[in-house]
Amino acid sequence: MCGRYATTTNPATLAVELDALDETGDTGFSPNYNVAPTNQVLTVVQRHDREHLEDPATLRVRAMRWGLIPPWTKTAEPGVPVKGKPLFNARADKAATTASFRDAVKKRRCLVPMDGWYEWVTEPGGTGKAVKHPFFMSEADGGRLYMAGLWSVWRDRDQGDAAQTLLSCTILTTDAVGELTKVHDRMPLPMPREHWDAWLDPDHPAPEELLETPAAAAVSNILIRPVPMLVNSVKNNGPELLSEVDEQAGQQISLI
Repeated sequence: MCGRYATTTNPATLAVELDALDETGDTGFSPNYNVAPTNQVLTVVQRHDREHLEDPATLRVRAMRWGLIPPWTKTAEPGVPVKGKPLFNARADKAATTASFRDAVKKRRCLVPMDGWYEWVTEPGGTGKAVKHPFFMSEADGGRLYMAGLWSVWRDRDQGDAAQTLLSCTILTTDAVGELTKVHDRMPLPMPREHWDAWLDPDHPAPEELLETPAAAAVSNILIRPVPMLVNSVKNNGPELLSEVDEQAGQQISLI
């Protein structure tokens, strides 16, 4: 499962690093240490130029709502989709046969860049009340992670050609492997660089093996560490959420 993560990259910088087009526009992205469902997030897609469809597809950095909105979603009011449970995660093993995701699996796959993601381990507190201890999973060398995602385009059909498009995405999850099983039984599905071309290809289905649970070696460089309980509230946002925690102070637990 992945319901909260951190990303500090700038879209323009990301586009330069990936040799991609920055299509985020004036969305005003800034570092977000507590990304939550329905937030605007950065994604990487590969698409053809609408004016030159015969040209090769190119990488593009786009802003999308985290929580996929299927194209067939009805309107609550003009230009606004009906609110429902945010589809911020999709099971990789079932997405191809799930109505909300199957079209996206065929032709709208993306990457979701992040510094790392949060999970919580629940234990009884001193008063008997359960306490949620947050942990942050990130590359040990501080590198950026890219998770497999799906995206969708929603339009208010009643508005015809005048309808504005709403881009939204979801992060694929799979069974946790390796040391990550100590934190949660699910994890976001990492997409190694060598598989990007096949995963993002808008003209062909992705190889089925890319949706399979990876070997433990794929996450062997992931560092798991406790972080302050400040992250438990989405109202908190800043680098202090990733600061070191004094486990001796009794604020956190260690994974055994």
